[in-house]
Amino acid sequence: MKWRVVLFALLAFLLIIQFGMCQKTEPDPKTKAEKKPNGKSKSGKGSGKILASKPKVKTGPETPTEAQTYLTQVVNKGRFQKVGNTLTVQAGDTLELRCKGNPVQWAVPAYLEEDDEGRLRTVQHERYGTLILANTTAADTGEFTCYPMYCEDKDCRKQYDKGVKVFIFFSDPLELFVPSADYYEIIQLRTNWPTVLPCQVTSPLAKVTLHREFPPMEVKVDGREISFDIKKGFTIHRPKQYHAGSLYCVASLGNLRQSSTKYMLIYVNYPAAPPSPAIQASSDTIVVGKNLQVTCTVIGEKGVVVDFTWEYPGQKIERPMHTDDSVQIVQVDGQNRQRTQTILLVDEVREDDHGTYTCTAQNLQGSRSASTTVKVQSARTTTKPKKP
Repeated sequence: MKWRVVLFALLAFLLIIQFGMCQKTEPDPKTKAEKKPNGKSKSGKGSGKILASKPKVKTGPETPTEAQTYLTQVVNKGRFQKVGNTLTVQAGDTLELRCKGNPVQWAVPAYLEEDDEGRLRTVQHERYGTLILANTTAADTGEFTCYPMYCEDKDCRKQYDKGVKVFIFFSDPLELFVPSADYYEIIQLRTNWPTVLPCQVTSPLAKVTLHREFPPMEVKVDGREISFDIKKGFTIHRPKQYHAGSLYCVASLGNLRQSSTKYMLIYVNYPAAPPSPAIQASSDTIVVGKNLQVTCTVIGEKGVVVDFTWEYPGQKIERPMHTDDSVQIVQVDGQNRQRTQTILLVDEVREDDHGTYTCTAQNLQGSRSASTTVKVQSARTTTKPKKP
């Protein structure tokens, strides 16, 4: 009897398990697709990976960076070389440069900007710009620059701080200096103003010296008072009177030796600042018929030319101007200074001479003005009444 009860209970248990398994059905494919996550995930890591898979949001238009902009030279078909600060190309060869970026703009030596022979052309491609210069000559020597452009819609501007520059020498075995149409070139030497003698060579291997024509001698180049740059020429850093004269450069390379254009250096004592005039009238109040003098004075550096102009009330009635001008060396605080002075002479003052007198002093740096007012009284107003 007992074994029947046990057998019955076992059968019932098996039926219950079978019934439960039958209740589990395959989920609908559409529902399964809807619940499928965007990416694989594991417990504790799923949220991080899902965030990483989100597309990046652009915060603004992409602009070329300094690292993205660089120059390469096309040396042969399919061969390129990165360009440094300088480059030497044999005169007569074709120069082809590539600049990464879109768009880019090129700057070339002034001589080539006026080129009307069609030797120079630039092309913008999808990812880079190309500069091609055919039939090159020694005169093409100079600085070439590629500027990446920043564009907003159709408005584009150069990114000067990201420009890439290269100085290119177009070497010519018969021309050591960049050719010039001038036999003499006049250069003004200004006080404390660096002056460049642009004797530009066509080869970085050339040895260059500086010479004076009269008396014939080589000029010492010490790197401080006068220095030399192969890409620029000689620089006189603080010009003095003794630097003036006729100078020229001599270049030598191998057995070839050539002289440059002659530079006529004219020294000008260039002022450090505009003049500061001081004005004073012989009298602030003057009686009709008396003579008036208005003095305008400038104290400054020796050798500096100062020009004066006047504005005065008598101009309204076309009263002619008479001045007395002078230049003297005077002692100021123990130093020799130049006093430049002009005196406006107004003879037999009239009532029309009443008003403001303005003196303007000008030198190579600019101009400044000073003014004073003069009152004119009639003779009757100055006569004392008689005592009774």
